[in-house]
Amino acid sequence: FKNELSLHKTTNIMTKINKFNNEFYSKISEILQFARSKVIQTVNTTMVETYFEIGRLIIEEEQSGSERAEYGKQILKELSLKLTSEFGLGFSVTNLQQMKNFYNIYGKQQTVSAKSNPNELPSFKLSWSHYLKLMRIEDELERKFYEIECAKNNWSLRELQRQYDSA
Repeated sequence: FKNELSLHKTTNIMTKINKFNNEFYSKISEILQFARSKVIQTVNTTMVETYFEIGRLIIEEEQSGSERAEYGKQILKELSLKLTSEFGLGFSVTNLQQMKNFYNIYGKQQTVSAKSNPNELPSFKLSWSHYLKLMRIEDELERKFYEIECAKNNWSLRELQRQYDSA
């Protein structure tokens, strides 16, 4: 009987320890998942802001050139080579052109306060992949609608594509 009582106490203690460990682990896991999500969001925002600024600088440089069209093509080729050499993939002429288009589209949508302070960037809430998809929508109001819905409903790129295709 004494052994049974000892076994019962040990089992109760182990159950309490396991429950504590599960709750403890769950709390730490939640903190880590939140932190991971925040890091991803920060990286995405920084990447989009960076591409916006690169697009702005390319346009400003092209506008200062004499023969714009040919000068612009040459700038993108040279810039692509230098950036790829220093920073690796992601800076092809096509990608630089997309950054330029991104600035052309989203630079026009800046708020009045942002226009009074040219150093203030627009608020970007989506990933670069989302913006690449959105830039293919020619109608500005339609593009803005999908951008708002993406941010509000936390749509993945796949969900954005599905929503757009079903419209």
